[in-house]
Amino acid sequence: MTNKTNLPATPQVLDPRLLGRPVHLLPQFAAQFAEDLAAALRQPALRRYWDGFQLQASGFVGPPDSSQSGRWLGFSGGAGGIAFALERSLLLSVLNQRYGRRGAAPAPPVDPTTVRVTATEERLAIVLGQQFASVLSKRVDANLARAHNEPNLASTELVPGTVPPAPPSADGWTLGITLRQAQSGECGQLWLALDQDMVARVLLGLAPERAREHAPARATVALGTALQVTLEGRLVSKEITLEALFALKLGDIIPVTVGRADVLLAESRLFTAAVTEHNGTLCLTSFEDSD
Repeated sequence: MTNKTNLPATPQVLDPRLLGRPVHLLPQFAAQFAEDLAAALRQPALRRYWDGFQLQASGFVGPPDSSQSGRWLGFSGGAGGIAFALERSLLLSVLNQRYGRRGAAPAPPVDPTTVRVTATEERLAIVLGQQFASVLSKRVDANLARAHNEPNLASTELVPGTVPPAPPSADGWTLGITLRQAQSGECGQLWLALDQDMVARVLLGLAPERAREHAPARATVALGTALQVTLEGRLVSKEITLEALFALKLGDIIPVTVGRADVLLAESRLFTAAVTEHNGTLCLTSFEDSD
């Protein structure tokens, strides 16, 4: 008889970025951002570009990959950076919308490597990127302010990057957004890639919410005021011979000299202290760190 063991063809690799981080709450952040974005698309500042478009889906899609087409534009701030890219077909649809050509046929798919991008498209892409990055950064700031009860936290205000457009770092996280044009029914995609600093701020704003879900509401107490330990004061030690110990009788007096006492925690000496008397009670005072 031959024993066979079924082994997976490809071993599962643990992503170290997931360790000890509340990444399971990222869908919650994506849902918050989707609500913010849906509301922003109805505002006059964005409606002039996105009138007739509806938010179809929003969610984290992992690090950037080759399937995300378009030119990446970088927006940076003191608290992190966001890269923005969108399908060129979606960009051209917005361009038609912006200049009032509502009856124009949907822009066909194009290959950005073979077709020259116009200056008008580049300017429009920067404007659209600023719109979406601003909505995202405001959500990050709002979560941080609410989680830490500090409404005056430093803002994640972003400005366009000064370096040439380039794909974002592969160790970041990408938020994918699908928009649907109501008239034609066609969908287009855009992406917001968060660098590690921005991801850290997102998770920092989510972590306290996780703690509140799994623990009863209570005031925050410093560890030093809540943790209780038992200290033992060793006042004196005396070395005598075994012969003298066996010769002791009831009423004998063992002469000792009381100097500084040892203060122990679980048999480990932490301090030395002076021994004093107060109202008939021995007390320890003048604590000094043990060498």
